[in-house]
Amino acid sequence: MGDTVIIKYNAGNIFSVECALQRIGANAIITDDKQAISHARRVIFPGVGEASSAMDYLRSHQLDSLIKSLQCPVLGICIGMQLLCSHSQEGDTDCLGIFDVPVLRFDNSASPDLKIPQMGWNTIDLQPGSFIPQQCDKQYTYFVHSYYAPLCQHTSAVTNYILPYSAALQKDNFMATQFHPEKSGSVGETILKKFMEL
Repeated sequence: MGDTVIIKYNAGNIFSVECALQRIGANAIITDDKQAISHARRVIFPGVGEASSAMDYLRSHQLDSLIKSLQCPVLGICIGMQLLCSHSQEGDTDCLGIFDVPVLRFDNSASPDLKIPQMGWNTIDLQPGSFIPQQCDKQYTYFVHSYYAPLCQHTSAVTNYILPYSAALQKDNFMATQFHPEKSGSVGETILKKFMEL
């Protein structure tokens, strides 16, 4: 078994994460096997998709309780980060509750020129103690999302689009990014390398 597991569920973009790891010389297995996930040295929980159907899949495969019980380093990406939060407005969905913060839909009524979803490059401002390497501060990363996690006690990086919000969250062994490290060039590779050393 590999040391690193990418959780397979009904959300897209998993293979681009695998390719990004291969570019930095790392390997991972893609699986929804509970035994493999529970014995992994580190777990990546990626995804592009819709919150309620993703949570339905996790619950039906008993992956929701398994993810919450993990003691190894866990990295959530995009919807993976949102599913680690308490609740999402997308489909009025109760999520995993690792991070005690709701996920809200962007409201651009006051600034209609800012389109939803946010799609493209934006900078991240690291917060003290962030798991993201310091050289990534103020650098551009790649975002595609219509929902966001507000600033909270778990915020470890901030991005501003329509309003300031959490570009990354962390709590104990759980880390997460709203942006896509696997699509963020050298900055994303730096973040993935750091995670793979944990």
